[in-house]
Amino acid sequence: MKLEKLTKHNPELKRWYDDACGTAHALELVGERWSLLIMREMMFGPRRFGDIRAALPGISANVLTQRLETLESHGIVVKSRLPPPASVQVYGLTPWGYEADQLLIVLGNWAARSPGHDPTLPLSKTSLMLSFRTMFQADVAGDRAATVGFILGEETFRVRVENGTLTPRRAEIDDADVVFETTPEAMAGYVYGKAPLEAMEEAGAITVRGDRNAALRFQTWFTLPPKAEMSA
Repeated sequence: MKLEKLTKHNPELKRWYDDACGTAHALELVGERWSLLIMREMMFGPRRFGDIRAALPGISANVLTQRLETLESHGIVVKSRLPPPASVQVYGLTPWGYEADQLLIVLGNWAARSPGHDPTLPLSKTSLMLSFRTMFQADVAGDRAATVGFILGEETFRVRVENGTLTPRRAEIDDADVVFETTPEAMAGYVYGKAPLEAMEEAGAITVRGDRNAALRFQTWFTLPPKAEMSA
C-alpha cells in the first residue's frame, strides 16, 4: 500500500518521528496505547469486536474502534465475516501482522525482569498462552511430550509440548493427556507462583482431569526470569 493512500485514510500516519530507524517506525505503527494488546488478542485467530473488548476491560468501544481502523489502515489487521451459521464480523491479523508474535514474546520476557512487574494483575486468556511460549524452559522439559488442555470459561486451548517446543492454539482438547479447568490468573499462580496443586484444588481455583503426574510436571517447565538489578 502506497504511503499516499495510507496517509489519506489515516491522518495519524503524518505524525512521524522523522527517523529512519525501524524501531521508530514500529512505534509509529503500533506504539499507540492499546494497539499491541489488541494485536495480542488476535494471535490465536480472528476475534469478534466484543471478544477483544472483553479481554481488554480498560478500553472503551470508541478507542477500540479507532485502534482497529488504524491497524487496518497499516495493513496489520483485516476485517472478515465468518461463514454461516455464525455470519459475524471478525478482526484478524494479516500474515505480516502475525509476525509480531516474536515481538510480543521478546518484549514480554524483557519486561518480566522489571522490578515493577506484577504477575498477580488480571491476565487475559491469550496472554496466558503467550506467556507459556515466552517462559517455557525447553531444557527442563527435555524430550518429554505432552498434550495439555485448558478450559478457560467458554474457550478451550490445546498446548502441545514436543521435541523441546511448546505450541499453544485455540482448539478442541479431546486428545489431551491432562485438562485444567481454571482461570488465567489461577493458572498463572500455579505455574509461575508455584502454588501447590492440592491447595489450588481445595480452594476451587483449579480442577484437574486426566494424568495428574502430567499436571505436576507441567508446572516445572516454566520459570520467570530474574529481576533486573537497579543501579543505586
